[in-house]
Amino acid sequence: MRRLLFAVAVAGGVNPLLCPSAHPQSSRLARALDARLAVPPFDRQHWGILVADERGRVLYARDGGRFFAPASTAKLVVSATAALLLPRDFTVTTSVYPTGPVRDGVLRGNLVLYGRGDPTWSRRCYGTDSTRPGACEEDPMWALRRLADSLRARGLRTIAGDLIGDGSWFEPPLIHPAWENYDLNWWYAAPVSGLGFNDNSVDITWGAGTEVGSPPSIELVPRLAPVTLENQAVTVPGDSGTTIDFFRDPGTLRIRATGRVAHTGRGRTEHFALPDPNYYAAVALRSALTDAGIAVRGAVRSTTDSFAYASARAGTPLAEVTSRPLRDWIFPVLNSSQNWFAEMLLRQLGRRFGGGGNWREGLAVERRTLKDSLGVDSLQLALVDGSGLAGTNLVTPAALVQLLQAMRQHPAAEPFMAALPRAGERGSLLTRFDGTPAHGRVVAKPGTITRVNALAGFLELDGGRTVTFAILANHHPLAARLVAAQIDTLVVDLARHLARRP
Repeated sequence: MRRLLFAVAVAGGVNPLLCPSAHPQSSRLARALDARLAVPPFDRQHWGILVADERGRVLYARDGGRFFAPASTAKLVVSATAALLLPRDFTVTTSVYPTGPVRDGVLRGNLVLYGRGDPTWSRRCYGTDSTRPGACEEDPMWALRRLADSLRARGLRTIAGDLIGDGSWFEPPLIHPAWENYDLNWWYAAPVSGLGFNDNSVDITWGAGTEVGSPPSIELVPRLAPVTLENQAVTVPGDSGTTIDFFRDPGTLRIRATGRVAHTGRGRTEHFALPDPNYYAAVALRSALTDAGIAVRGAVRSTTDSFAYASARAGTPLAEVTSRPLRDWIFPVLNSSQNWFAEMLLRQLGRRFGGGGNWREGLAVERRTLKDSLGVDSLQLALVDGSGLAGTNLVTPAALVQLLQAMRQHPAAEPFMAALPRAGERGSLLTRFDGTPAHGRVVAKPGTITRVNALAGFLELDGGRTVTFAILANHHPLAARLVAAQIDTLVVDLARHLARRP
């Protein structure tokens, strides 16, 4: 009967992956995975799973057509859409415009820094081979230094007016209303605007102080006024545990450190989001201008008003800098799951192909593209952001599998496929699947938010065979690492079972 239903579904034009209950399953595989999912404490949460072979035949399904929160597997959608709509060498320019004339090295007006959604002013690697020339960027100030050097080369020595960071390429609001309040302190919920510097965050590196009772060591990078730190934390004996946390006084750029750092413990680097990315980028440009010998006599200000400096933008820019190409935008989204890059990319899609640079328009572009270019049923996705950070995102495992299978065959998929993490290599699967039959064979996007874990991608088998899978675990109270380990075990079961098939 299942085989008959499968044939009827195909003949009637119904996508088999979107009605997985109509397909035959390997009884041996089904028994193995069902038994794994029946083991406490994993039997109390909701599992959405779909596994399909290269021909689209469903090998295993468990609520594959039902909605689940996807966490960061939602990044597959924005990355695929961008790869389909934009050329892999797509770039944007950031420009500086004068509001007055330049005479004798003096700009007699304001200098406007106008961004067009470049997310790459940051320090990171954009490829798994970090030794490849140009793969890594060590200086988050690189673009601003180029702008400053260009202005210096044109003879500019003084800006008599203000320095304005104009982020109006994208529209307010800069923060998604579905993101949780505490998350707004951190890099993974940083504001999204037309200007972006250092992921719109400041890096905080902390460690134990010199002795018990002393303040811990804390360093801000980049160190730019007026971002300040008040260190209220204390170093405690080594067996006392570490509880350090960071907060920002509302309406200010004052960061406070509170809690304790164990004297024998290891430190780490945090990435703390700042509230006004346009102001932050302008402050960084002022630092670069100072280093280049250009004085700014006025204040630093910011705007998201697209009309405020429209007349200046209609003129000729004094200097411009070009972003890294699109493939370098997609790589951090998928390989290291950089939320802010995903949101910048989604808004760029809305600005370029929709009615504006906002979440609503970007999501509409996603839905149209997936339906028209990949044949994914748009009713199988109900997303609200690009990164998957919002717990209100919904997608079916079947839709993720269909997207992945379609992208694997698409001629424009190279930057998408190259950015997916591979088990054992640089990226978010680096340490997963070690010592298992799936090591080096899993190419997939993981995802984690509160009470949600997911993994969606490909399992490569001998003989050139590949299966596509999506595993989404929702509504669990367990530690994320435990559920991620259970997901990995399911994939290893797949690898062991399918390796025995001819």
